[in-house]
This record gives sequence, structure tokens and C-alpha cells, in this order.
Amino acid sequence: MVVKVYGPAYGSPKRVLVCLFEKEIEFEAVDIDLFKGEHKQPDFLKLQPFGEVPLVQDGDYTLYESRAIIRYYAEKYKNQGTDLLGKTVEERGLVEQWLEVEAHSFHPAIYNLVIQVLFAPLKGAPSDQKVIEESDEKLKKVLDIYEERLSKTKYLAGDFFSLADLSHLAFGHYLVNQTGRGNLVRERKHVSAWWDDISSRPSWKKVLEQYKYPV
Repeated sequence: MVVKVYGPAYGSPKRVLVCLFEKEIEFEAVDIDLFKGEHKQPDFLKLQPFGEVPLVQDGDYTLYESRAIIRYYAEKYKNQGTDLLGKTVEERGLVEQWLEVEAHSFHPAIYNLVIQVLFAPLKGAPSDQKVIEESDEKLKKVLDIYEERLSKTKYLAGDFFSLADLSHLAFGHYLVNQTGRGNLVRERKHVSAWWDDISSRPSWKKVLEQYKYPV
């Protein structure tokens, strides 16, 4: 059965979509309008009790949380498409390490920026300048660490593209193109080169062409 991915317009589901393209897995995208509250409707909550996207249905198997999903497909189809996990246990460890860094250091800061800079105005709410300033500072510190790492390796986990890099694409796109903070990437030589590399992958171009961001 074809994999169903719910909520393709939004950031976190795009993390799943690019993984599926890299792994050459057929899928069907199911639109969920967060602005209309479709993710809080009873039928959806039966599948995802926290009322969030993405959610995937793979036959009788249902899974949510985007990083859990990409780990699942990278492992399930490890001999198909791009190897996103590494070839040794040591490489896998580094992939997991940097995927955790993305989840716990990069993502919270850029997520808060996206909410305050892009989504708050759409809802008619004032942007919280304190949150914006704090998020800017956190991102600068994270990207300084990335700059040091990427001065030694082409990608975060080594010299191979992996889930660790892939996981940055959806919200990295917001950072570079939609929040007015592309300079945070461009001012860092190695981060900038890394971003140009990963964001030019055919899989990511397909995601952007086929599934537009809501803002």
C-alpha cells in the first residue's frame, strides 16, 4: 500500500517528504489545514492524539513524530535509495548525535522565530520581541558550532549526506528565505556551503515544487 503523509504544507511534514523522496518510496500526501483546525478534529485525533502533523499511515501501521518517521523509513528501506544512516555503527552514532542536536538545539530556536515572525502576524497577534532576540542569540551559538564542525567534514555526521542534514531542510528554508535572517547562514562560510549543498538536492527541490509552504 502507498504511504499516506498528512499535512504536507507544513515544516515538519516536509522533513518526512524529503526522506521519502531520498528513499524512493511512493507516497500520497493528505492535506490538513492547521489554520482551520483540521488537526484537532475527532477523526484526526483518533490517529494522532496530540493533534499534530506529520502523521503517516503505512498499511495498518500508523506513526507520528517526524524524526521517528524518518528514522523508521531510513532503516526499513536501508538498501533502497540514499543511505541516510551511515555504513558503520560509528557513523550511525554520529548521525544520531547530530539529529539530536538539530532536534534540541537548532529546531527550538528557529521554530520560535517562525512562530513569532511569520505566524503571529497572520493570527493578528503581536510578535514577542524578547523571544525573537533570545532565539536569534541561540541560533548564532548553534551555527557557530556548526561552522566549526563543517570546517572539518562536508556534512554534519561526516562526508556523507544523512538524516542529520536532511532534518534541517524544512526549517532551514524558513531561516534562509522567509524570516529575514539568511545572514546567519551566509556569514558563516562552511555553514553557507553546506546549506547550498543540501538545499540543492533534487529531493528537496521536488518537495518545494510540489508542496508549497502555507506562508
